[in-house]
Amino acid sequence: MADRRADARYRPARAALRWYDGHRRDFPWRAAPGAVADPYHVWLAEMMLQQTTTAAAKPYFEKFVSRWPSVLALAAAERGVILEAWAGLGYYRRAHHLHQCATVIARDYGGVFPKSEEALRQLPGVGAYSAAAIAAIAFGERAAAIDANIERVLSRLYRFRGSRAELLAIAREVLPRVRVGDYTQALMDIGSGICRFRSPLCLACPFVRRCLARAAGDQDSLPVRVGRKSRRRLYGAAFVMVRGDGAIFLRRREDRGLLGGMMEVPMSAWRGDAGFDFLGDAPIEADWVLLGGIRHSFTHIDLGLGVYVAGVSGDLSGLMGERDARWVALDCLGGEALPSLVRKVLAVLGDSPKRGVWGAKPPAKKGGSGGIPPKRVGGWEKSFRAASVATRGVASKRKRPTHAPPERQELL
Repeated sequence: MADRRADARYRPARAALRWYDGHRRDFPWRAAPGAVADPYHVWLAEMMLQQTTTAAAKPYFEKFVSRWPSVLALAAAERGVILEAWAGLGYYRRAHHLHQCATVIARDYGGVFPKSEEALRQLPGVGAYSAAAIAAIAFGERAAAIDANIERVLSRLYRFRGSRAELLAIAREVLPRVRVGDYTQALMDIGSGICRFRSPLCLACPFVRRCLARAAGDQDSLPVRVGRKSRRRLYGAAFVMVRGDGAIFLRRREDRGLLGGMMEVPMSAWRGDAGFDFLGDAPIEADWVLLGGIRHSFTHIDLGLGVYVAGVSGDLSGLMGERDARWVALDCLGGEALPSLVRKVLAVLGDSPKRGVWGAKPPAKKGGSGGIPPKRVGGWEKSFRAASVATRGVASKRKRPTHAPPERQELL
């Protein structure tokens, strides 16, 4: 709970707003001083900023409002087009929620955002924090939004060590009656630029004389960190099929799960067993060449993929039955809206396509056991190397892979 030796009811709004008027950050979703915020801009920004930095979100926001200037325009767009525009921003479930939410607002609210925190909370993809932030910033409602930055500011200001629910009660108690949106954004900016997680710039903070944690000298220990979920390690394989003309096969993933609805090269299921025969999940029988591997991190998952490639020909009509499947010319891949994971997979190919389909007779491997080479083999890489070796050694109807030259077998 808050430190009882001092007044935990200090109201920071006056100092925060004074600071904000002179130091506010400019973002394309923020209204100019004295102007009324656009609810569509505020909502779109809040959806994009979940688990994403402002620097990463800014160009996507500008692209979206240019292409879809209103929530009605966004609701009328095809979901696949929105997913493609979102590609690279990550956490693709947000893009699904974005379209679902726009559709609900267009259908049930006539294209006008509800103003109350409670009503906003009922919209797809809008959580407790986002509902409060939109209500406060877009409509001036007295709603207390607590993200990581605001939590850090208030926890240190009041030297608070209790639960999030208790902190939320204090945040509601000290809300100003006017300029609630500016106050909320002021706390965000102070938390981001001054009251930082490490090395806070206390002397630049408008609350420096009233901050209980600074007075006690324990600001670096706040807020109290709860135990983080352990990260899972999963493994799999990506299968890059290349046609005689150099085109690469892409398909759309199922809507559910990570990367739902995004374009990809075919992949195996992701499993916790590094030694599983992933080559058995190959989409067709072919002479698969193991080029190397990649590592990719999601919120709670570390994923390792072996990257296989094969030249394909003949009757491939069965492949085209895949969801939204298509062949994409090599020089057009840069224009495809692909998630970062798939771009990492394709980056393993390097400039090899310029020399044909990786050679009908790959150079003989030079020593080692094939697969991922022994260099940089520490904890995670050991398991990944074991996976490639195990896959290579298992008889499969998909044909055992031929191994690429050592210089192409690197963890990227």
